[in-house]
Amino acid sequence: MSTPYPALVKHGLDLLHDPRLNKGTAFSEQERDELGLRGLLPPRRFTLLQQVERALANLRRKTSNLEKYVFLTSLQERNETVFYRLVVDHIEEVMPIIYTPTVGEACQEYAHIFRRPMGMYISRRDRGRMLDVLRNWPQVDVRVIVVTDGERILGLGDLGADGMGIPVGKLSLYVACAGMYPGLGLPIMLDVGTNNEALLNDPLYIGLPERRLRGPEYDTLIEEFIGAVQALWPKAMIQLEDFGNTNAFHLLEKYRDRICLFDDDIQGTASVTLAGLHSALRITGGSLCDQRILFLGAGEAGIGIGNLIAADLTAEGISEGNARRVCWFVDSKGLVVRSRTDLARYKLPFAHEHQPVADLLTAIETLHPTALIGVAGVGPVFSQPVVEAMTRINQRPIIFALSNPTSKSECTAEQAYRWSNGQAIFASGSPFPQVTINGRTLVPGQGNNAYIFPGVGLGVVASEASRVTNEMFATAAKTLAAMTLDSELAATCIYPSFKRIREVSVAIAVAVAELAYAQGVAGHKRPLDISAHVHAQVYEPTYISSHHDAYADVASSHA
Repeated sequence: MSTPYPALVKHGLDLLHDPRLNKGTAFSEQERDELGLRGLLPPRRFTLLQQVERALANLRRKTSNLEKYVFLTSLQERNETVFYRLVVDHIEEVMPIIYTPTVGEACQEYAHIFRRPMGMYISRRDRGRMLDVLRNWPQVDVRVIVVTDGERILGLGDLGADGMGIPVGKLSLYVACAGMYPGLGLPIMLDVGTNNEALLNDPLYIGLPERRLRGPEYDTLIEEFIGAVQALWPKAMIQLEDFGNTNAFHLLEKYRDRICLFDDDIQGTASVTLAGLHSALRITGGSLCDQRILFLGAGEAGIGIGNLIAADLTAEGISEGNARRVCWFVDSKGLVVRSRTDLARYKLPFAHEHQPVADLLTAIETLHPTALIGVAGVGPVFSQPVVEAMTRINQRPIIFALSNPTSKSECTAEQAYRWSNGQAIFASGSPFPQVTINGRTLVPGQGNNAYIFPGVGLGVVASEASRVTNEMFATAAKTLAAMTLDSELAATCIYPSFKRIREVSVAIAVAVAELAYAQGVAGHKRPLDISAHVHAQVYEPTYISSHHDAYADVASSHA
């Protein structure tokens, strides 16, 4: 595999302006002489850790999370090594800034805080020349592409081209959480317009001020994009991110068996939620097939979770019908039941025989679910009566409020714990602080997709898999759940500490790579030691000893 360094020798200011090669004040005396840097830097040399210490101090001086996001983005644009060293060493502090919940606010303000482009922008104007456009990307070897069309950014809706913060953030997590080389990732915005009136009327909006492309023209543009990626980077994995429900299900169904592609909102969310359920059952006892899970929301996330649960159960020998009856859904019009005539096609497998039910609380009282999962993105709808009803029905109710950002969360950790008298097993999409109830400290788990997609991606890259299979996400879920410590479960935290995210991601990558070889989708012969093979792919944010060595390594790797 290639290193993350471009095969072009740079000197002087050109070198200082390259974030991947720039060491700033860490350049040695010899490097300053050899690379034309003498006089362009303060004469005192600092170590990487000293640079990180300075950056962290400046970060903590910022008075708002959005200011912190802008600072970190600027740091990433100047010096990737310092940026990733800071993120890796302070992941719990920085994660909510570079991703949820702050990335949602950043996307809402993206056009107004825009400084320089990161990644690529492709629009309808590029039809017929997509391959030539993608060739403008400077990296020779691209292995992971995160792409969005900005139609359903988190729970915030259509943000058009301002949704670019999502692919950029996701690829930062690939590097920070799993150790993927920075140069192997490419964030892409498919600017197909927006139906957001505020953006269409904003003179600073960075996207095309046009209505969204729909129908055959949209499909043709996507097909050309996919074909160009395959022609230029045949080993690349494509991650679909924050597409609208209809397009998300359609594109996943169309391409998942043709190319190496997955949808994080459907499959990544499903995997991290399934992991949370497996961990929760370590507390409550019982098996997954004995649960009755009620979802609020029947879009990408909810149906994706239901499909993965059903697939996981059928793999264990449960009939498909019984497996699907574990999952029940409430959408904006009530309980999803077979007698309804207004259901989208992707909801039909979960439309069970039952009398109509109009609202969530009535559905709880009627169905007696053991777990309640919120993925509707409509805000605080897990009210006190809802949580109290779940607690009355279950000794230890499982309550997941997974919608992002924080403003869209179905309830807070404080509410779930207090209204259940500390009995709830709670997880959320956005982070919440720990809560003390009756002298007992409870730690809410964060069902963040960052537990899943970086490890899955690293496993796919390491094995050069030609497909991302459903079984990979089920395997990732079980691996993640198994890594939650008993001490963490004792505090009702059903996910491992983010401090161990690299350990977790590499374990998932090894399991996914094992499966790729077993399923026959790997791109090369199975290595004797898969764990060692995966560990060899992991990037550590440190300075190389010599830039000339890096250039030589790159030249040989592309020879």
